Amino acid sequence: MAIRIGITGGIGSGKSVVAHLLEVMGIPVYISDAEAKRLMLDDPGIRQGLTDLLGTAVYLPDGSLNKPLLASYLFASAGHARQVNGIIHPRVRDDFRLWVRQRASLPVVGMESAILVEAGFAEEVDKVVMVYAPLEVRIARAMRRDEASRSQIERRIRGQMDDEAKRGLADFVIINDGRRALIPQVRELLRLVGG
Repeated sequence: MAIRIGITGGIGSGKSVVAHLLEVMGIPVYISDAEAKRLMLDDPGIRQGLTDLLGTAVYLPDGSLNKPLLASYLFASAGHARQVNGIIHPRVRDDFRLWVRQRASLPVVGMESAILVEAGFAEEVDKVVMVYAPLEVRIARAMRRDEASRSQIERRIRGQMDDEAKRGLADFVIINDGRRALIPQVRELLRLVGG
């Protein structure tokens, strides 16, 4: 069975860059956000759950997701977010388990998720890797990447688990502050996990 590493970090930390570096180094990485979006369209259980919760308008006539409707419900309250996540996260977990089984002969696989800890996905991996960057660096990166205002990015950050708390739960921390090279840190991670 492959060693499963979970890559997490706050908005703008660079977790996607680390996931990409792992892939370049031959480690397949399950990108939970992309897979969740796929499953919301393809998984009958998710489709039924979201339809039961929000009505048939949650899917447009062409079968695509009514993102504004879902977002307005999701962000209206923490309770709404828990309901939606309760429909999606178990299916993502099951999909990840299947994905891992299909790669069981590999020495190491990864899962990238901003909400690895919050969604309970940390229980699905052997090692939690936190990609850490100082707050101001994260804000600047996210503003550039998303073409968003500082207040929009700060609001998103407040909606995520505190980076310091997440860092305390990590087995390995990769510092992505723009000064330290990432590749040696990723190589050291792989050396430690046996990849």
